[in-house]
Amino acid sequence: MLRIAFSPVYRLRLPEGHRFPMLKYELIHEQLLYEGTCTEANFFAPLPVDDRWVLGVHTAEYVTALKTQTVSPSMMRRIGFPLTPELIEREWIITQGTIDCTQIAYRDGIAMNVAGGTHHAFPDRGEGFCLLNDVGVAAHYLLETKQAKKILVIDLDVHQGNGTAVMFQQEPRVVTFSMHGKDNYPLRKEQSDLDIELPTGTDDQLYLTTLYDTLPGLIKRERPDFLFYISGVDILESDRLGKLQVSRAGCRERDVFVFEQALQFGLPIVVSMGGGYSPRLTDIVEAHCNTYRVATDLFF
Repeated sequence: MLRIAFSPVYRLRLPEGHRFPMLKYELIHEQLLYEGTCTEANFFAPLPVDDRWVLGVHTAEYVTALKTQTVSPSMMRRIGFPLTPELIEREWIITQGTIDCTQIAYRDGIAMNVAGGTHHAFPDRGEGFCLLNDVGVAAHYLLETKQAKKILVIDLDVHQGNGTAVMFQQEPRVVTFSMHGKDNYPLRKEQSDLDIELPTGTDDQLYLTTLYDTLPGLIKRERPDFLFYISGVDILESDRLGKLQVSRAGCRERDVFVFEQALQFGLPIVVSMGGGYSPRLTDIVEAHCNTYRVATDLFF
């Protein structure tokens, strides 16, 4: 049975003008239940992560600023929404959800977090709706507890995983792979272990061919023993920020291929959702739900 991290705090409401990025999490949960892909037994509610693991990849000064809500106004603008105690708790819970998923993935092959994929969180700052880097914290947890020797982060959100790239530039045991829009946020790209920049207007054929030609060879070369997958759906042609032209079917085929590689190489995989900003929420929710449908079909 597919196990999925989801907590009532994922439904947190932000002030008007800031709610859109949050609403999809509630709707993904509801859609998966409504259609019968999942029951409530599939979902589990994480507790907040221990600061010990957060401080493994984020600076003490930044963590303190978050918990005391003393983040500078300039950083607040870069993050994109106002901080509240409820939002901080939510971030700590989401991050523990990704850690919990690693333990389930070792048993079942896969586990998923309805939120997460907060790859714009740097060691010392947040930006782009990202406060804590859940994949970064979870990767550190696996290394420190000696459960993994080498980790591959597959980041297929349309935006470069700049925070994750910086976080692990001096850590050879974590390989960061980001395939993203060349002309998209962030304006200044960081250096991942492997960056592939896609031109504006990239369609299904170019997107999928590039992925097919890259991922198997990367896995063979790096020989990871654990995978994290950030499955942003902001690659969709309907996305108002993405600048690519990938169809919903193409986005689904992307997920199929990533999961098939995990199965072929016998690697546990944890999935975090990443971004999605189509004007119609239906487009976002359906594309995200496809990731769960594919996971259920292939792994269970």
